[in-house]
Amino acid sequence: MLCKKRNYFTFKDLKQITNYLLLVPQLQIYEFQKMMEQLYIKSDTERGVEATFKWLNDELEELKEALNGKDKKALEKEFADVLAWLASLANITNVNLEKATLEKYNYKCPKCQQSPCACKFIKIKPTVSAQHL
Repeated sequence: MLCKKRNYFTFKDLKQITNYLLLVPQLQIYEFQKMMEQLYIKSDTERGVEATFKWLNDELEELKEALNGKDKKALEKEFADVLAWLASLANITNVNLEKATLEKYNYKCPKCQQSPCACKFIKIKPTVSAQHL
C-alpha cells in the first residue's frame, strides 16, 4: 500500500483500506456491553441477578451441547449467547467487562505474569469432547 518511493497513500490505497475495514466488523467489549445494555437493561434489571445468572448457566449448557456437535453455525450462536448473557449480568451488577478484563489479564497470565503463560497445568478429565477441533 504505502509506496517506498513516496510517503503517502493514494486515493486508491485509502479506498482499498476503507473497503477492507468495512468488510471486517470490529466491536470492542465495551461497545458490545453497551449494545446489550441498550437492548435489554430494562428486562435484565427486572429479572435480577439470580435469574440472569441462571440464564447464563442455561446458555453454557447449550454451548456444551454445541461443542459436542458438528454444526459450526450452532456453535457460533451459542458462543454469542453466552457472551450476551455475560454482558447482561455485568450490566446489572455495574461491572465494566473490558476494564475488568484488562486489569486482570493485561496481555499476560495473572498467575505467572508471563506471555505466553508458563504455568504448569494439571490435566483433568474433559467433560466436553473436542471432536470439532
